[in-house]
Amino acid sequence: MNVGIFSDIASVQQRIASIVGAAQPAAPVAPPVTPAASAGTGVDGLPMLSPGSGPFAALVQAALEGQGGASVAGIGALAAANASAPAPVPPAQISALAQGQGSIWGVDPKLITAVIANESGFNANATSKVGAQGLMQLMPATARSLGVSDPFDPAQNVAGGTRYLRGLLDRFHGDTKLAVAAYNAGPGAVERYGGVPPYPETQNYVQNVLSSYQRYQEQGLPGQTP
Repeated sequence: MNVGIFSDIASVQQRIASIVGAAQPAAPVAPPVTPAASAGTGVDGLPMLSPGSGPFAALVQAALEGQGGASVAGIGALAAANASAPAPVPPAQISALAQGQGSIWGVDPKLITAVIANESGFNANATSKVGAQGLMQLMPATARSLGVSDPFDPAQNVAGGTRYLRGLLDRFHGDTKLAVAAYNAGPGAVERYGGVPPYPETQNYVQNVLSSYQRYQEQGLPGQTP
């Protein structure tokens, strides 16, 4: 961001003040822009806010209104307030989706919910570091192969994830433990090792999913009675 814009704003303010006879406002001071909020580096070596960003527009407007000292924290709060975030999906709705798809594909809804709990923590908007998406953390290619056009749509995601889980159960002859391991590590790895692969992540995942599964069997699904 070129600091000269603030000098231009100050000149306009001073000119207006001289015409109306008001006290001249103090020249606005450019607040520091942290790298986390920048979208690159300008020709003057300073970080640039992304073009057309809300915080930048708010900063200019604040300066024009004689509020050039507006804090970066205040601008950040404005940006956060304007950010659009999808509403969370209630646990009872997720449980209902699991029950509906479980009935269609012949998979225990409590197992589906256990996978959801450990894959995304019931966050329908979750994206993993490797690109898996939504409640059941479907990889984009897997989602497409399952007919899922929007992995962040809870109904589509659970439908696709349950269908995939059904296929794994069939592949491993109804063995829940191996199907869960394959959901995490891939069916090829399970077949190659003849059981749960010796990957710490997969072994912990299987243990956690099966523990959640047992808990739902004893206590019922989230948002519902046993």
